[in-house]
Amino acid sequence: MRHPLLAALLLACARALAASPAVDVELPQNFSGGAQTGRLLFIAAPAEQSPAQEPRELVSWGATAIPFFGQDVRDWKPGTRRAVDDSAFGFPLRTLSALPAGEYRVQAFLNRYETFHMGDGRVLQLAPDKGEGQQWRLKPGNLYSKPLTVRWNGHRVEGAQTLTLVLDQEIPPIPDFQETQWVKHLRIRSERLSRFWGRDMYLAAFVTLPAGFREHPDARYPLVINHGHFPSAPSDWRETPPDPNLKPEYSERFKLEGYNRIEQEMAWDFSQQWQGKDFPRVLLVEIQHPTPFYDDSYAVNSANNGPYGDAIRYELIPEIERRFRGIGQGWARFVYGGSTGGWEAMAVQMFFPDDYNGAWIACPDPIDFRHYMTVNLYDDKNAYYLPNRFKRTPRPAHRNWLGHIDTTVEENNHWELALGTHGRSGDQFDIWEAVYSPVGSDGYPRRVWDKVSGEIDPVTVAYWKENYDLSYILRRDWKTLGPKLRGKLRLYVGDMDNYYLNNAVYAVEDFLRTAEPPADAVVDYGDRDEHCWNGDQTRSNAYSRLRYPLMVLPWAVERMLMTAPKGADVRSWRY
Repeated sequence: MRHPLLAALLLACARALAASPAVDVELPQNFSGGAQTGRLLFIAAPAEQSPAQEPRELVSWGATAIPFFGQDVRDWKPGTRRAVDDSAFGFPLRTLSALPAGEYRVQAFLNRYETFHMGDGRVLQLAPDKGEGQQWRLKPGNLYSKPLTVRWNGHRVEGAQTLTLVLDQEIPPIPDFQETQWVKHLRIRSERLSRFWGRDMYLAAFVTLPAGFREHPDARYPLVINHGHFPSAPSDWRETPPDPNLKPEYSERFKLEGYNRIEQEMAWDFSQQWQGKDFPRVLLVEIQHPTPFYDDSYAVNSANNGPYGDAIRYELIPEIERRFRGIGQGWARFVYGGSTGGWEAMAVQMFFPDDYNGAWIACPDPIDFRHYMTVNLYDDKNAYYLPNRFKRTPRPAHRNWLGHIDTTVEENNHWELALGTHGRSGDQFDIWEAVYSPVGSDGYPRRVWDKVSGEIDPVTVAYWKENYDLSYILRRDWKTLGPKLRGKLRLYVGDMDNYYLNNAVYAVEDFLRTAEPPADAVVDYGDRDEHCWNGDQTRSNAYSRLRYPLMVLPWAVERMLMTAPKGADVRSWRY
């Protein structure tokens, strides 16, 4: 007969082995920031994968994705621990129990949230931008543990009853941008945005001044805005020659050795052409407008993001034009951009049709929601799988130029859900909801589909259609909008865009080709070109993506001279 004590011990051991695995994370007692609310991540990188990088740097949704697990924490007091267990949502493995045995480099990370007392009375917990462009792994003040190499046996770390990671590292502040004689940085408090968010909110911009700006004090200049993701410095601009000691780096994206040197050479060349005798004299602007949801606002008014469209147009742009002698009229303003910036360029040209004279729109985010990447929001019931009673075919989200797929719509969304609930991942599908959706019942953006299952919500879709489906709005409002947009739209996309963005452009082209009154739009495709092709048929993407102003500005000047109203200043800036 088995001894009762031995039986009890065996039962306790069996229960311990059957219990969900867990990792403890400690907020240090000496942390001076007080109780914390945010998203806690446990990251496990296979020991052999990119050992020179920290695990937090390897978190991705693509072919090299590593396991990580996220959970919300609220009012977490210094000196206490939180357990990451199977209740955490993981990607690409759903639960910690699914983490296979092996050697890992592990790390804990806390994306810290702050409380926003919104102007309409909502109280939200969100991650404010800290000057880094809403990048959680770079955000000043975020906490992380030192990487630790461990052997995981499928249930716990070998040699330890419990793995404890301590959040004793903090990301430092971002250094201030240093202005030069050519590039100025302007920052203003936005009254509209501050009222919406219930706290001071700011807009900023880099302004590259034209050659002769100081020597021609009576000149007034056109304004050209490069829309896109958060810039930490002006794009494609370098005031010193390429570094002769630069260590060449291989670009996996473009399959080029020494691409970092190519970037420096092209940026230096652009700055030299900018100063040339015959180069167009304009104010070249890049805007910093990160939100608590993403690295930029999409430059339009939004129920969740706030009135960024009006704040940029009626607060920031007038201040730029006042301070740097802009002409300040719609015929002398142009916009361009690629991807997110392509959508923004098209949207602001449509939503403020008299205030801009042209939009160079490259590889725009979905501009027709019948082609929301690979989802038809109006006809499909589920965003993750093609409709079939007998099989489940996942919808792809990303491909290369040969059509090879490395992630699906479901995987992309589950990656975001692991990074943050309530649309707080800081990534792509969540920002589309933050921009396009009405406010949900929880005070955060209403979901366009269930983040876990992919079931599409037709109520949210109807709101998206009326307010942000650019293709639908063109068709709906063309009678009045068309005359204001004639000749102003130039659309470019590769026919093998990695994110299937060419499909929506096809649909818009179908309308623009036959629109009455005529659109006089330009639509062109790059053969087998990937994201983000911008209209250059003579160079590869690797080079053309570094030449936007060199392509846009000659067209902008030509159009300004052709359409300027009688008596307009077309001389003072053409010295």
